[in-house]
This record gives sequence, structure tokens and C-alpha cells, in this order.
Amino acid sequence: MLEIVNLTKNFGSLIAVSEANFSITKPQMIGIIGRSGAGKSSLLRMINRLLDATSGEIIHSGINIRNLKGKGKRKWQKECAMIFQQFNLVPRLNVLTNVLLGGLNQQPLIRSLLSIFTQEERNKALKILDRFGIVETALQRAETLSGGQQQRVAICRALMQSPKMILADEPIASLDPLNAKLVMEALRNIHTQEKITVVCNLHTLDTAKKYCDRIIGMKAGKIVFDDAPLKLTQSKTKHIYGADEDDDFNSSVTSTSLG
Repeated sequence: MLEIVNLTKNFGSLIAVSEANFSITKPQMIGIIGRSGAGKSSLLRMINRLLDATSGEIIHSGINIRNLKGKGKRKWQKECAMIFQQFNLVPRLNVLTNVLLGGLNQQPLIRSLLSIFTQEERNKALKILDRFGIVETALQRAETLSGGQQQRVAICRALMQSPKMILADEPIASLDPLNAKLVMEALRNIHTQEKITVVCNLHTLDTAKKYCDRIIGMKAGKIVFDDAPLKLTQSKTKHIYGADEDDDFNSSVTSTSLG
């Protein structure tokens, strides 16, 4: 389905991601963990093509995604939807319009420019909002919603793209525990119901263990762990986070419990 081969990103002399290798052969819920600056966000952004890799390959269905340009690149970004920590909604537009914007790159240019939506598209957007319990906010401006509601709107917008994969870059980092739980349940629901891969960058270890089928650990730009959550031992976790003392380690990587 997806194969990452020696993927590397340099920012001048700084190596953000170093020869990352992994493959996804079936739909999974994957959590990427590691300290800040470990390369998690750069890895996801390279896969989505928001960031150009320095070297390596991103292979999907026999196509090297790194070689795509123009229409081909836009098609990939539709199929590989991205969700961000800061939501990336248009604050002054209502929730329904924000969700509908997720389908714009599937439409002819003139419709995209004028933001013309059909009744069928509106009905689809409303059904998605209803699925995640926020249809009553459809006509509210996005800026009036709580952070957790805005992130669920962003998830709905991603689903409007009918993606084959969803990448979520720190989707719960700015949320309180209750809203973080709702967002993670929404992402898990998408994986289960749509049978698609969801890859999340996560700061909190217990969240990754609770919701993900597979965990990838990164340290200093390198992948140092890639296996099932049960295989993530205390010593391996300490290696990922670079912790030396048990008390400091336990408090730092499991600081937020989602129940």
C-alpha cells in the first residue's frame, strides 16, 4: 500500500529525518511517538508532499510520490488527507462551508474558485458532521467553536475528500483530555469504518498504546522502533525518549490520561 524507502530531509546542516524506512501493507492505526524535534512532523509532511524530501522514495501503488507534480500531486494530497494541530479552518466561514472546502480539489477550476457546491455535496457534508456529533454547529462560524469541536470539523473536512489515508500531525496536542479523547475516538472510528490507514503523531504514550495497532518511535530523525504496542517495553520507550530516571520518564511520557 505504502512504502517509505530511505526517506531523508535536511534543513541545511540539520538532519530532520534520516533514512526512514517502513511499509504499510494493510489498513492500520499507527502512532508515531518521540520527543519534540525527533522528526515526526517532517516525516508526515514529506509523505503528504507539503515538504519536499532531500532524498529517498515514497512509493504508493507502484508510483513514486516524490515525482508527482501539478495535477498528480494535488490528486495525491486529496487521497492522503492531512489534519493539523492548529485545525487550519477558515475562522469567518461557517462549519458547513469549511467541511465542503475539503472537496474543492475534486471539482473543476471554475467551481473551486467560486466555491459552488451542489445539494448532494451539502448533504454529504451534513451527514459527516452528524456522524461526529457536531451537525448542530453547521451554520456557526468556525471561530465560535471550542478547540475540540474545531478539530472534529477538520476531521470532517478531511473525510469530505474521500481519502485513502489520513495523516494527523499532533491532532490533540492543544486539547484538554476530554476533547482529546473525542478526537482520538473519531480517528479510530474512521480507521475501523472506512478501512483506511490513519497515522498520528502523538506526544502522549498512553494515547498511542490505547488507540493504535502499531507504534513507530523516532529519535533524532531516525526510526528506532516499529512494532505492536505490546512490544514497546520500558527500556525501549526510555531509549526513544532519551530518559535516564524512571520517575522523570514516567511523568513526562504518560502525563495525560484519556481514561
